Amino acid sequence: MKIAVDAMGGDYAPGVVMQAVSELLQEKDQQNIQILLVGHLEKLSYYLEKYNLQPSPRLELVHAETVVEMSDLSTAAIRSKKNSSITVCAGLVAEGRADGVVSAGHTGAAVAASTVKMRMAKGVDRPCLATVMPRAGGYGNWVLADAGANPDCSPMNLAQFAIMGEIYAKVALGRTNPTIGLLSVGGEDCKGNDLTKEAFKILSRMPINFVGNVEGHDTFTGECDVVICDGFVGNTVLKSSESLAKATVQWLKEAFTRNAFRKAGALLAKEAFAELKKHGDFEEYGGAPLMGLNGVCIIGHGVSTPKAIKNAIRVAHQFVEQKTPENVSSRIFECGVEKGAFAAHMHS
Repeated sequence: MKIAVDAMGGDYAPGVVMQAVSELLQEKDQQNIQILLVGHLEKLSYYLEKYNLQPSPRLELVHAETVVEMSDLSTAAIRSKKNSSITVCAGLVAEGRADGVVSAGHTGAAVAASTVKMRMAKGVDRPCLATVMPRAGGYGNWVLADAGANPDCSPMNLAQFAIMGEIYAKVALGRTNPTIGLLSVGGEDCKGNDLTKEAFKILSRMPINFVGNVEGHDTFTGECDVVICDGFVGNTVLKSSESLAKATVQWLKEAFTRNAFRKAGALLAKEAFAELKKHGDFEEYGGAPLMGLNGVCIIGHGVSTPKAIKNAIRVAHQFVEQKTPENVSSRIFECGVEKGAFAAHMHS
């Protein structure tokens, strides 16, 4: 199985990416993964030597002339920088040379390049960025979809995202029959805006474990396995959560360093803080899958560490192995929300 890895993607690339690939290739339980390392080969030469990475049956080097910078527009990946590392990665999947792609670079560029190059899976209208989020109360984690790929959505888009979230919850969280909720401003079906009200009607008719509307305060403390929303709302939830987590850590540091007694207490609670950190550790899942494509694409966080990159590659391998793109397409047709069936649902 071949995974194309964007060596130039991420705040600390290419160093952390090269280290991750080096460590992964040495792990005995990952011997069936082959890596197509994509980037500017001259710029990678130092790291190839540093991490003793040489072309082999398990490692192929692919040159990419440019890279999409964080300051670039998303469309740069498919217009002005057609030979960028992320575009080349997506092209390798489209050509059948790779089974999946992993990048921790520009999210918008990864979405644009993968959508254009890999195309949608049969029956899918738009891709969905799904991400695993932490939850209190011993209920395990939950899936947020869409987390930012589609700022503007139709009710049928949300219906398809429900399928994608359901399948991701099965693959990543091991849920056999995930509960699915629609993010809104009230639990009743009459609450929300036009988008959520129409989406509620469609979701209610689908053969899924739909539990109705969920409110913001239910996301991190409730029991819902998958929460559906448009990408504008989802990305706001995601970024606000990350900001709150950082602020909470800072508040705790300030509170525990005000005097010697509190510092002593902080030392005693060191293990508890380490356990708390694990709840929101994005490194465990490596990145967020861009679901609904005719292929596998995992988009990592810009500050991804070698551990996160390795886990993203493992998740990509798992998605390919379990034929996730095919399963998404099949399930969408099974639920009757395939592209082209929109008008029938809207008038029924």
